[in-house]
Amino acid sequence: MNRRHIIFRVAAGVAGSAAACSAPASFAQGRTLRLVVPFPAGGATDITARALQEPLSRTLGLTVIVDNKAGAGGSIGMTEVSRASPDGMTLGLATLSTHGVNPAVYQKLSYDPIKDFAPVSELVKAPGVLVVNPKLPAENFDQFVKYLKANPGRVTVASAGNGTIGHMWAELFKSTTNTFMIHIPYRGAAPAVTDLLGGQVQVYFDQVASSLAHIQSGRLKALAVSWPQRPEALKDVPTFAEKSLFTNNDPSWFGLVAPKATPAAVVDRIQQAVATTLKDPVLREKLRAQGLFATGSTPGEFGAQIAKEIDKMRRIAQFAKITLD
Repeated sequence: MNRRHIIFRVAAGVAGSAAACSAPASFAQGRTLRLVVPFPAGGATDITARALQEPLSRTLGLTVIVDNKAGAGGSIGMTEVSRASPDGMTLGLATLSTHGVNPAVYQKLSYDPIKDFAPVSELVKAPGVLVVNPKLPAENFDQFVKYLKANPGRVTVASAGNGTIGHMWAELFKSTTNTFMIHIPYRGAAPAVTDLLGGQVQVYFDQVASSLAHIQSGRLKALAVSWPQRPEALKDVPTFAEKSLFTNNDPSWFGLVAPKATPAAVVDRIQQAVATTLKDPVLREKLRAQGLFATGSTPGEFGAQIAKEIDKMRRIAQFAKITLD
C-alpha cells in the first residue's frame, strides 16, 4: 500500500470517528427535545414524563418539553413520533398498550412498533392489580376463583374499552384459570371504575397506582397483584405468581422510543442520560409515590421486551378473538 493510500485511509477513519463523536454533541446544543405522550394529561404516562422532564433536561443539557398527543389508544401520538425527523429531538413515551396491545388487536395500525421505532430505554414498571367490588362473595383470591367456576357467566368484568390493557389482562386471567366472566367494555377508565364502585360491575384489572386509594378506603377489594413481590402498600395481597399464574404476573411498563432512523450514537447518548437520571433518589421517590418504579434498560433489552410483549398479546387476542379496525 503506497503512502497516498495510507494517508487517505487514516484521514477517512479520523473523519468517521469525529462524525460519530460529534453527532450526540451537536444534537444537544441549545435545542429543544419534544417528548410525546400519547395519552391525556394527568394519567400515569403523563406523570412519568413530567417527573422525568426537569432532571433529564439537566442531564442532557437541553430543554425537554412534554407534548400530549392523545387519541386512538395512543396511536395518534405514536404515529406522529414515527414520522418525526430522526435527529433525536422527538421521542415517544411507549407503553404496553402502544407497543404490545395495539399491534396485537388492530388490523390497520398506523405504525409498526418494530419497524418504525428505535428503542431507547425502559423507564418504569407499574404493578397491576385485580380488584373486585366488596359485595362479591369472595374474601380472597382462592374463593374468587372457586366462585367463578361455580357461577360461570354470572360475574361481570369491566374494562376501559375493547382491546385495552385491562381487557387483555381479563382475558389472560380467564384463559389461565379456566373461568368465564362477561366482559363489559366502557368508554374509558373513569366510567368503568364508577360502575365498579357502584356495584353495576364486579371485577376490574387495573394498575395499583390508580386503584390504591379505593382499596385503602375499603371501597374495592384487592385479590392479587402482578409484581415480583407483594407491594409495601398491599402486604396482605398475594402476587399472581404465588398462585402459580406466572404469565399473569407481568406488570405494565413505560419506555422511550425514537424514530427508526435516529443515529445509534444519538440513541446511546439519550439512553445513557436516562440511566443517569433514573438513579436520582428524588426522582425515584417521586415516581414510587405514584405507584411507579424506576427501572431503565439498554436499547437492545428494551427492543427484545417489546417483541416479547407483542407475541404475548397476540396470543391473548387470538384466544379471545379480539380484533379492532
